[in-house]
Amino acid sequence: MSNIDRRSLIKSSLAAVMAGAAARAAFAQSSEPILLGVSGPLTGPNAQYGTQWKQGFDLALDEILAAGGINGRKLAYNFEDSQSDPRQSVAIAQKFVSDPRIVLELGDFSSPASMAASPIYQRAGLVQFGFTNSHPDFTKGGDFMWSTSVSQADEQPLLASYAVRRLNLKKLAVLHLNTDWGRTSRDYFVNAAKEYGAEIAVTEGYIAEERDFRSTLVRVRDANPDGLILISYYSDGALIARQARQVGLKQVICAASSVYSPKFLELGGEAVEEVHVGTRYFPEDPRQEVQKFITGFKKKYNGQEPDAFNAYAYDAMNMAAAVVKIGGTDRRAIRDAFTKVKDVPSVIFGTATFDVATRRVKGAMNAELVVRKGQFALWDGKPT
Repeated sequence: MSNIDRRSLIKSSLAAVMAGAAARAAFAQSSEPILLGVSGPLTGPNAQYGTQWKQGFDLALDEILAAGGINGRKLAYNFEDSQSDPRQSVAIAQKFVSDPRIVLELGDFSSPASMAASPIYQRAGLVQFGFTNSHPDFTKGGDFMWSTSVSQADEQPLLASYAVRRLNLKKLAVLHLNTDWGRTSRDYFVNAAKEYGAEIAVTEGYIAEERDFRSTLVRVRDANPDGLILISYYSDGALIARQARQVGLKQVICAASSVYSPKFLELGGEAVEEVHVGTRYFPEDPRQEVQKFITGFKKKYNGQEPDAFNAYAYDAMNMAAAVVKIGGTDRRAIRDAFTKVKDVPSVIFGTATFDVATRRVKGAMNAELVVRKGQFALWDGKPT
């Protein structure tokens, strides 16, 4: 390459850098809303969770605006429907990283959908805030991957302890979603349950679209466990509980926190009575952060009871606001702000501060619940 060519290349590169800096400076001084990108399901089998996200986001945004916004500017989001499909999340990632207005991304719903898109966000230097991504490997994708979700490496041993140590279940059948999240959760649960002294009689995976579990449940019945573990979401978990009772399974059911929702009670009816659930969110928690969230949610949504996914989204938007207040609208400065933000009020954590090494938050509450008389209640230690 000649000296003239080198000088031309250097000038072109400097011009591009200066143009980018000028564009970011102009955006930072703008009165336009600060825009976040959201990748998540609005259609498909997980559409209900996207709806719950929006409710939590919108409540948080109302409160953020009422408190003065982000240095006087509104915070807003552009929600793109991924159906929680890795192919769609990749396309959305490409769209978001190319849009200079997007300063931070939230989502996707499932860890596989998020992790498929992580390399795109990492290369582009745009934070991917996977606030429901509990797969332990999600935050290992790079220093632009952050999460307030409790890792399955931490979550499933809590469920195993509840089932084996507290409920004294010694021979377990494990039903799990046959997804990357479900299989990873199963493995962590099984390892912990064995460590605590339980025998795993059978494990059975199922696909998200499955609706007839009777043949699977007959195999479970034949294995003669004393407890049935559900690593499910609320819709499939409720359906499994119904069909378990229909095929004559009367064993204790203990379910992962992902089933915790008023919808689980509604869909399961009498079949979910005495089902045990370990959860990170419980509305009877007297903490100010929890009660403020519940009061505001019911007021905004005509008395509707919030669930854990509403709370996760509410917390995520408040965390996004906190880091943008520190980092401004520069993408890398926002990444750095995650290392600096401290004690952000949180429904799930009380106050949230990131562990910089894992890029996750530790210290989530752990409530051991049981369904009694159609309601979730703190388990009183009495036999089911």
